[in-house]
Amino acid sequence: MVSKVKILIGIVVAAIVGWVGLNGYFYFFSLNDPVVEVRGIKSGVSYSGIINCTLTGGHDYKISHMSVWLDSHPLINNFKIGKKNFSRSFEIDTAAVSQGRHGQSEHDLKVEVVAGTHNKNSVTLHEKFYVDNVSLQAAFVKPDSVYKVFQGKTFHIQLQVNKRIKEAKINVFSKAFACYQESKDSLIYECFVPVECEEKPNEYMFTIDVEDYVGNKLTLSGKLQVVLFPFKKQRLTVSAEKVKEEQEIGRPSKELNLALEELWKKSPKEKLWKGGFCTPIDVVRTTCDYGSVRTTQQKGRYMHKALDVINTPKSVVWAPQNGIVVIKDRYVESGNTVVIDHGCGVFSALCHLDGFADIKEGEKVIKGNPVGYLGKTGYATGYHLHWAMFVDGVPVDPMQWVKQNF
Repeated sequence: MVSKVKILIGIVVAAIVGWVGLNGYFYFFSLNDPVVEVRGIKSGVSYSGIINCTLTGGHDYKISHMSVWLDSHPLINNFKIGKKNFSRSFEIDTAAVSQGRHGQSEHDLKVEVVAGTHNKNSVTLHEKFYVDNVSLQAAFVKPDSVYKVFQGKTFHIQLQVNKRIKEAKINVFSKAFACYQESKDSLIYECFVPVECEEKPNEYMFTIDVEDYVGNKLTLSGKLQVVLFPFKKQRLTVSAEKVKEEQEIGRPSKELNLALEELWKKSPKEKLWKGGFCTPIDVVRTTCDYGSVRTTQQKGRYMHKALDVINTPKSVVWAPQNGIVVIKDRYVESGNTVVIDHGCGVFSALCHLDGFADIKEGEKVIKGNPVGYLGKTGYATGYHLHWAMFVDGVPVDPMQWVKQNF
């Protein structure tokens, strides 16, 4: 019986000595920093009202103390802990902090946790967040009882908000189109809605859903009247020899269409251009209007959803606006083709070029920079430029975009 007691005492003593030794080791030699997490608040996120936060952490020895500052002002100062693990809740009243002029004022939550080790291992965290207590307001820049737009054109609508917003989307034609800032830091947002040539003339209701960064929402509504446009008719003949020649040289037009479908999805969610568009050549004459109902031997009856314009053969063709060259290649129907992404899902396509200027896919071009030379490659009966514009993948009338009042 005595021997069992001695054994038990020995085990207890050994455990105590081991515990003391292990803790002593952690105290003097631990190089680990405390593990800390801030819950309830994240960097880059906007908040309003009361923010309920919880600070948790731990260390293999123990935590000595912790402190919290908001914009350099102490919220919790040297709070003693003395345990391996801890959890401390606190709140931030966003109404008591400085507010931005248009919402979205930036603030810094700093957290410092110190271990109880000999080396005072510590960790410091920063959560940079935004406060937005401004009520959301929005209105049309040019309100109208009924907005009107022709078939094949682009419906351009602008709204003004009282602060930076998370998103705004216009719902029309059973689709949703994103709105973008008119320019950096602007409180005017705009949307370019493509109207199909085949869209039925009628009056359509539309709504614009607006949401800010703290979840406030509002909806604007209006009416859009699509007006019938008298598209012309044209017959065109391309020789069999020309067709065969282009089929041997160019890539299948299907590849161009598939590439464009992918490019619409990747278009930057911001305007890469400033001001108005210009024509890509000095137009001497238009040989085929946008939307003309054309009949050819190769394609049958279809709508020519671009402009055919002419100038001197092999004269320079330039970028109608700033953007990124996303396609530079030769295709069966369009010949030598350059496609420029202007951002916001707006694209220009310049086709039948005689050759290319010194440009590369992926590089930026500035309005007026040469991209190629007027030609007759592809299914072309003579020197001309096939100039197309697309908005969210829908071909629209390019000439509307060069008008000053657009």
